[in-house]
Amino acid sequence: MKILVFLLLLVNSILSSTLNAHDARSFSLKFHSFAWKTNWEKHSIEYDELLNGGPLRDGIPPIDKPKFQNMKEASSWIKDNEPLIFVRIKDKTKAYPIQILIWHEIVNDTISDKNIVVTFCPLCNASIVFNRDIDGKTYDFGTSGLLRNSDLVMYDRQSESLWQQFTGKAIVGDLIDTELETINSSIVSFEDIKTHYPNTEILSKETGYFREYGNNPYSGYDDINQSPFMIKDDIDPRLAPMRRVATVSLNNKDKAYSYKILRDKKVINDEFENKKLTLFYKDQIASALDDKVISKSKDTGSVVIYDRNIDGKVYDFYYKDAYYDKQTNSKWNIFGKAIEGELKGTQLKTVVHGSHFWFAWAVFKPQTIIYK
Repeated sequence: MKILVFLLLLVNSILSSTLNAHDARSFSLKFHSFAWKTNWEKHSIEYDELLNGGPLRDGIPPIDKPKFQNMKEASSWIKDNEPLIFVRIKDKTKAYPIQILIWHEIVNDTISDKNIVVTFCPLCNASIVFNRDIDGKTYDFGTSGLLRNSDLVMYDRQSESLWQQFTGKAIVGDLIDTELETINSSIVSFEDIKTHYPNTEILSKETGYFREYGNNPYSGYDDINQSPFMIKDDIDPRLAPMRRVATVSLNNKDKAYSYKILRDKKVINDEFENKKLTLFYKDQIASALDDKVISKSKDTGSVVIYDRNIDGKVYDFYYKDAYYDKQTNSKWNIFGKAIEGELKGTQLKTVVHGSHFWFAWAVFKPQTIIYK
């Protein structure tokens, strides 16, 4: 009886939306979203760009009440080479293991006085942190089960608008074109966090769900010869689709730095849109998308981008078993902090940046300049 009522409600919902001249959704999209309260009359994209990724809404469950552990507790189950999303707001630091995010994709959390949402899209290798306060109101986010250009489409529970994870912009619903503020974050190894920020709180695997934390459900996806999943547009051929790139956007212009070059150089000093940048590359950080066991995956490294202007003076950096500046030969760590020498204690300012697969960045940022 309950199944019959459900089917009748479903058919009625789809028929009603079909008769609505403003609702151009496909039958598949209507079926997927029949019970949603999203305002489908407002959209900045074509509805055929939204593809069903498989799970229903929140079928990949976000973490709404995250628990945290200290470094000693987390050391019992996280390997030194594993990647974590590291966030520092004021003097508070938290880190979110990719081995957990790969199963949940979204964590709604608070650091200091900032309400944030930590996101990770495995298909794009995109980890992005946003401020989830909009005009004084806090929003909670979940997974919609939809993909656009292979990227996670989120939804907020308050307005049920749909959001593109890669851009942080609402693409369907009452909040259309609203853009979330991006919060500085970086991918670093567990070992680096233990060494330099031992008081960091680590997201616990006590999530309320049973998942194979530590294992990768996308085994083999991180292959330079692999094809992206569920992407309809042509892929920018300037780099291999699955090439990892570090990226930065300034003044509505975009630039990408190939990991292949960064792996050789370790440090790049650059200028983009009148901003003096330095990029630090760090080895011994495992891919989350290679081997079935993340800690046994190939070494892909990670990149953090900093402003190399300190109190009006521009510094040049180089690598020789560690990071150094040419002006004072002070020694720096991956977190952009001078740990030895004349500038000891000085902190470089992090520039908002990302590390993604090239295909995902290029499809949303087609005018990107590639560093050569």
